[in-house]
Amino acid sequence: MEARDPELRRELDATLKARSELGPEYESALIDSFLEKVEQRLDGTHDRRMRRQLAEQQMAAARGVRPVGPAGTFGERFGFGVVSLVLAVPLSAIGVANAGIDGLVVAWLGIFGVNAVHAARMWPWARGKGRTSSDWDG
Repeated sequence: MEARDPELRRELDATLKARSELGPEYESALIDSFLEKVEQRLDGTHDRRMRRQLAEQQMAAARGVRPVGPAGTFGERFGFGVVSLVLAVPLSAIGVANAGIDGLVVAWLGIFGVNAVHAARMWPWARGKGRTSSDWDG
C-alpha cells in the first residue's frame, strides 16, 4: 500500500503497533482516534480547497471576469434549448407513429423533464446547497 501522506501513514503504523501492544480491548478506541485524525486531515484539505476556490472567484470578480457557474453561459443554455427543440420534432413523430397521442405525450414529457433538470441548475436555491461559511465570507 502506497500512502500519499507520509504523516498519515506514520499515524496508521503507530495505531497498528499500539493495537498489537494493547490488545483487542482497545481496538475501538484506537480506530476512533485514527479516524478522527483522518477526518481532521480531510476537513483541512476541504477548507483549503474551498478558500482557494473562493479566492479565485473573488479575483475573477475583481478583474471583471464573469465566472461560469453551475448554470453555464448564456450560449450553453441557448444551445441546449435549440437542440431540445430540434430533437423534439423527430421524437414527436416517432412517438405518434408508434403509440398515437400517448406516444406524443410521453415524448414531450421526456423533453420537458430533461429541460427542467437542466434549468434547475441555475436556480439560486439549487446553487447554494452544501455551502458553508468560511473566513473569506464578508
